[in-house]
Amino acid sequence: MLNIPELRTERLLLRCFRPDDVEPYAEMMANPDVVRFLGAGVPLSRADAWRQMAMLMGHWVLRGYGVWAVEESATGRFLGRIGCMNQEGFPAFEIAYTLGPWAWGRGYAREGAAAALTFAREVLKQREITSIIRPANTASIRVATALGAVPGETVEFFGAESVLYRYPQSLPIAVR
Repeated sequence: MLNIPELRTERLLLRCFRPDDVEPYAEMMANPDVVRFLGAGVPLSRADAWRQMAMLMGHWVLRGYGVWAVEESATGRFLGRIGCMNQEGFPAFEIAYTLGPWAWGRGYAREGAAAALTFAREVLKQREITSIIRPANTASIRVATALGAVPGETVEFFGAESVLYRYPQSLPIAVR
């Protein structure tokens, strides 16, 4: 079994994916509104969502860090995924976040991304940290900029123009 640390925030638990996450994860990744700015921008089948979860778990094995499943602490409800990514072919180390529509508009992405950013700085000792965001993804841009990220260079990422939002070298007081 993998030794994946858990992160707790005021309202969230960032934890290892579990078998019972497959259904809500597949539901999230089948939603066109969720995936329009991810990868190829097309919904995933249940089988592809399962394979993607397995890839996310493999990231922990190969890199020693990765993406957590996110659940609401009060209810245990699966909300999405948040964490640290640097897959082969990525242009930079990334704080990534994707939540289901049932979690939108509540500040969960910012709260979880702040925890992942703190983990990347304090535990992983990363200095160059980005979020790779497509220009039309205004919700993700709001999360990144709320955590102090500023737009940097434009790159091609999964065949689409994306911007590397760069986080400051030190953590702002509000993130800690």
